[in-house]
Amino acid sequence: MRTAAWALLLIFVFAIPWEYSLDLGHPLGNAARIAGLLVLLAAIPAMLQAGRMRTPGAFWWFTLALYLWLCCSYLWTIDAAATLARMRGYFQEIMIVWLVWEFADSPADLRSLLRATVGGSWVLAILTIAAFHSPEAIAAGQIRFVAYGQDANEVARFLDLGFPLAALLVNCERRLAWRLMALGFLPLGLVAVLLTASRGGFIAAIVALGGSAALLARGHARRVVAAVLALPPFLAALWFIIPSGTLGRVATIPEQLRGGDLNQRLNIWSAGWRAFTQATCCALGVSNARPAAVGAVDSAHCVGCNVASRDCRGESHDVAAFRADCDCRAAGEGGSTRARQILLRSARVLFVRSARSSASVG
Repeated sequence: MRTAAWALLLIFVFAIPWEYSLDLGHPLGNAARIAGLLVLLAAIPAMLQAGRMRTPGAFWWFTLALYLWLCCSYLWTIDAAATLARMRGYFQEIMIVWLVWEFADSPADLRSLLRATVGGSWVLAILTIAAFHSPEAIAAGQIRFVAYGQDANEVARFLDLGFPLAALLVNCERRLAWRLMALGFLPLGLVAVLLTASRGGFIAAIVALGGSAALLARGHARRVVAAVLALPPFLAALWFIIPSGTLGRVATIPEQLRGGDLNQRLNIWSAGWRAFTQATCCALGVSNARPAAVGAVDSAHCVGCNVASRDCRGESHDVAAFRADCDCRAAGEGGSTRARQILLRSARVLFVRSARSSASVG
């Protein structure tokens, strides 16, 4: 039973990046929600069959305490319905923390989870490129392309998260096939990020790829030479592949940084900061930073104020989940230390998930 639960957990992790591209509607929901329910149905009997649970670590308890505090915000929230909906989503996310903690027992299991994550990011990138070639996009003359059912900024962030994880797999994988899969995601993911025309996503991609390049180049002179030789033709290919309108939108980044408002982001962040300073500890209730700050605007631009004005300056549960998982690797292979460091850096990117209206399995 434990083997079945572990297999379903890998499928669930694989489905998360592209979950909204396959939505069966009420009551089943999206792909990740279905996979998550199946994992729970298998995990609980597996745990009962084993007759034991892994002893929770410090970060597990931290995650639980954060969830309970967020639940307490229902007592002072300005929008009880929105807070209640988010509490349901966070409960589902804390279940993910438990599943990873319970069934990922070794560094090898962690690598399997990384493979599933990068594999799911491959699917998301391919779906985005497929949208670029779709007849509808061509007929409409679009400059932003995204996988069906997804948000362009969310897609770019998910792909950005995959870059350091792929670089980590290239270094720690022993099988050539897995290494090629991870290495191939780096150029494919960058193409997909550019097609989304997400300016914030592109900046994050540059940072993520820079860190990934440093990780891959350390102690590998041949890789540096190969990258230098491959970069010019790759950039030339991007120039011909990516539509001029898409590149033009990305090219406005310097102008926005110099004198623009970052597409209303500065106004949103300023309002969010004011809301945070007015209620630093108790805040406004979970999921209420946006309406309290600026009303109904693009949620992709509200990530910062959603986090800043959240209760007790808490991290998102996705970050806590990854940190809990990294903490449980304190003993193991030598390579696990580097894995923990990379995952902790990558987890900082995951805070953007707090802007979603539902959890990965909700």
